[in-house]
Amino acid sequence: MPKFTPALCLVLLASLTPTRAASAQSAASLSAEVLEFVSVSEPSFALSGVRVVDGTGASPLDHQTIVVADGLITEVGPRAEVEVPDGARVVDLANHTVIPGIIGMHNHTDYAGARGRLTLGFSAPRMYLASGVTATRTTGSMSPYIELNLKHSIDAGETPGPRMYITGPRLSEGLANYSPTGEEQARRIVRYWAEEGASWIKAHSRITRANLAAAIDEAHRQGIKFTGHVCSVTYSEAIDMGIDNLEHGVFVSSDFVADKEPDVCPPDQRESLVDLDVEGPEVQALIQKAVDNGVAITSTLAVVEQLTPDRPVEDRVLEMMSPEVREAFLERHRMLQESSAFSVMGLVWNNALAFEKAFVDAGGLLVAGVDPTGNGGAIPGFGDQRNFELLIEAGFTPLQAVEIMTANGAKVLGEFERVGSITAGKWADMVVISGDPVSRPAEIRNVEIVFKDGVGYDAAKLLESVRESVGAR
Repeated sequence: MPKFTPALCLVLLASLTPTRAASAQSAASLSAEVLEFVSVSEPSFALSGVRVVDGTGASPLDHQTIVVADGLITEVGPRAEVEVPDGARVVDLANHTVIPGIIGMHNHTDYAGARGRLTLGFSAPRMYLASGVTATRTTGSMSPYIELNLKHSIDAGETPGPRMYITGPRLSEGLANYSPTGEEQARRIVRYWAEEGASWIKAHSRITRANLAAAIDEAHRQGIKFTGHVCSVTYSEAIDMGIDNLEHGVFVSSDFVADKEPDVCPPDQRESLVDLDVEGPEVQALIQKAVDNGVAITSTLAVVEQLTPDRPVEDRVLEMMSPEVREAFLERHRMLQESSAFSVMGLVWNNALAFEKAFVDAGGLLVAGVDPTGNGGAIPGFGDQRNFELLIEAGFTPLQAVEIMTANGAKVLGEFERVGSITAGKWADMVVISGDPVSRPAEIRNVEIVFKDGVGYDAAKLLESVRESVGAR
């Protein structure tokens, strides 16, 4: 007979909810293709002797045991005190750290490398999952139907990958975007993609204030949320319109351009950030406005780093690229380092880091994502892990960085009751890391097992399956 602890009662209640039933995915429901990567398939198991970083910002707890049953965390506590259920598999993980599954909040499956933009329906979901990313928000899609179909395939257990929260196509001028000609068309586009299954809509850098306001209003009418990489519209204007999220920290803000022309993304936008006074009244007023209106900001430091001089390119990133993409990337990277735009980014980098820290210090909700675009040097999953180190460079503690990448993302998605922390009653989305990334941040790369819905995936096998394919498929 099971021991009816308060934690188990929470689990039983959670298992009765429609949301839980719709999201559950046991090993028994997985295809042979997915099972190839599963290392922990038992419905009941315990991770024993681990260090737990629970995602809430609380101090790490050593020598813990995490008990999981039917995809849910049932108990977390000291190894000496937790009673492991009869028949449960015990996985001894001394010298390992467990964090919640990473929630990538700007994580496309399309990749903009040196050969142009390509949807990576094969390598991207495997890279994300192998790196500890158990949920992604696509945040503007080149091919929304491909991503919707990929989401359905993952949910059905046919393809390995993270949970996906789909954002519709980018609303902006340009051939690769949906460019509304007026407010009514902006509303129609939003309605269409809401009906097709998008839970977010995104505006890109060139959209009018009238069209953006109409699109945000329609999204909220449809019960979905709106985010933006805005430039023709300032952050302040977008906040007044009710936008839910702003992308890329301060890197794309046009709020500090002198004599900015309405509805135009100014060519000197980036130069306006070079001498930004983050502690000054203008910046502080914008930060406070975002905080007061509950507008989250997404940090995408991994992709911006690759557009900044004198920043490293990881060898492991190059090893995952297809040979042709690797060669083209290195050539483009060399050319970028010689460009004036590249040098400007070097002057902006420290101000941008300071802005994100000031935003959180003021009470703002910061989330993170890799955004595998730019010059192609930030790739799915590995870029999410790199964000952890870059957030620490920005002045956050490792515990804060984990919280930004896990719990905060769940809050913005409206999923924190179910995911985002290692808490009894929540989905068993967890990352097992060899070592201690709190003391040695680079060890965030040492992912061994990734649990999604209590099913454990072998990270090394997933990575090996896509070696030298990123950028090609």
